[in-house]
Amino acid sequence: MKNAKVPDPGVVHPVAGYDREIYVKPTITSPNIIVGEFTYIADSDFESHVTHHYEWLGDRLIIGKFCQIAAGTEFVMNGANHQMNAVSTFPFYTLEGWNMTPPEHADLPIKGDTVIGNDVWIGQNAVILPGVKIGDGAIIGANSVVGHDISPYTIAAGNPARVIRKRFDEELTDLLLRFRWWDKSIEEIDRLIPLLTCSDLEKVKKELKARL
Repeated sequence: MKNAKVPDPGVVHPVAGYDREIYVKPTITSPNIIVGEFTYIADSDFESHVTHHYEWLGDRLIIGKFCQIAAGTEFVMNGANHQMNAVSTFPFYTLEGWNMTPPEHADLPIKGDTVIGNDVWIGQNAVILPGVKIGDGAIIGANSVVGHDISPYTIAAGNPARVIRKRFDEELTDLLLRFRWWDKSIEEIDRLIPLLTCSDLEKVKKELKARL
């Protein structure tokens, strides 16, 4: 291991002397936010980037391992949605003094859990809307607004976000999804770094086939 140090997913600040990048998992306080090991954000706080997340709605934000989340990213949860099947969209029940009980869940446009896969790179100031599913290895461009599901190993960008292209061909994508390097031990991942950072994709395919 580098400098005789073993990567530790339990530390908050993985870069010595720098507090504007944190591993997210050890900082989580909400029971409805689940984040995998080694996922980081380029900020000193994560939960402030999760907005409109109300416990009574029960929706969850689930993020995999080894994700890279840039500064300014916002995860908008289902609490941002207003009732749309009535005459007014005004949320009287959330404000003091108004005689309204919360609407039934069936009357709200609840989109379900927001799920981000493993090894996903989310660019600066991206907005992830409620209920979106982003697959393993996807890349989300800076300033994108993601309102629909994004397939694994796909690059998407824009407002609204649209697929730009697939990162790899179907064969390599399938091999990576089967190999699931992010679930290996720290020691094995460390040994895999030359493969994970190799730009010779045909060589990568051959190596993955040999290991599967």
